[in-house]
Amino acid sequence: MPEGRIIKSLSGFYYVLHDGQVTQCRGRGVFRKKKVTPLVGDEVVFQADNELEGYILEIKERKNELVRPPISNVDQALLVFSAIEPDFSTVLLDRFLALVESNDIQPVICISKVDLLSEKQKQLIEQYAEDYRKIGYEVILTSTVMESGIAEIKPLFENQITVIAGQSGVGKSSLLNVLKPELELKTNDISISLGRGKHTTRHVELISFGEGLVADTPGFSSLEFLTLEVEELSHCFPEMSRLSEDCKFRGCLHVKEPKCAVKQAVENQAIPAYRYEHYLQFVEEIKQRKPRY
Repeated sequence: MPEGRIIKSLSGFYYVLHDGQVTQCRGRGVFRKKKVTPLVGDEVVFQADNELEGYILEIKERKNELVRPPISNVDQALLVFSAIEPDFSTVLLDRFLALVESNDIQPVICISKVDLLSEKQKQLIEQYAEDYRKIGYEVILTSTVMESGIAEIKPLFENQITVIAGQSGVGKSSLLNVLKPELELKTNDISISLGRGKHTTRHVELISFGEGLVADTPGFSSLEFLTLEVEELSHCFPEMSRLSEDCKFRGCLHVKEPKCAVKQAVENQAIPAYRYEHYLQFVEEIKQRKPRY
């Protein structure tokens, strides 16, 4: 039986890429019984008599999967956050970073719309970019209008499955249009009354970029920690994870414990205070999470 990868899911159909050909498939009833839903990114075994009448028979083991956006087997995440319109949000960025870190996905931070900034605003954004670079993240400042930063992004896609994610209206589709103009993805301006973007991408789809695949995903403005536990959270903050072994107590949560290396680093400004505040906020959020049965 042939094997391929789901590159699009739409209206109950799954589009499987195999040897350069795309076959439209349906899922077998066995998946519904097992409560398993095929995802974009899944490696699958399928059978088909032609390109329009295939059936997915088996889903290969996933190395990771995201809930929102619903996609699997991701190598890296390009997290697109606008510098302005909507305003840059460190708390939302840290939420995304914790999510991708918990799934062993390599994050790359892209700060878009830098051409719209005043000189004072640009200094603040560059300071944030430097903070995240010191942690170890790759940060790229971009402008699709000026086409700056684009040359730095293109090589990242080679031989990788990349998910492009971020808040609505930050310019994900505009970025992809500059990277690959033939896509002609629909874009919308910011809603002035709401102060946020309008959703322009309606489904998850993997698009070929050289030898890599890139997912344009529906925008979203909130993100819950559905499966992450408090004990795991500090491992999703690399600068805290590196210091954990210097804490007095094994399994230190870096909240109220004495002689905590992380809290000491915050006091010494080696860790930005806002990162630690977000960590504490996420800890409390996870503790308050209702049990799932």
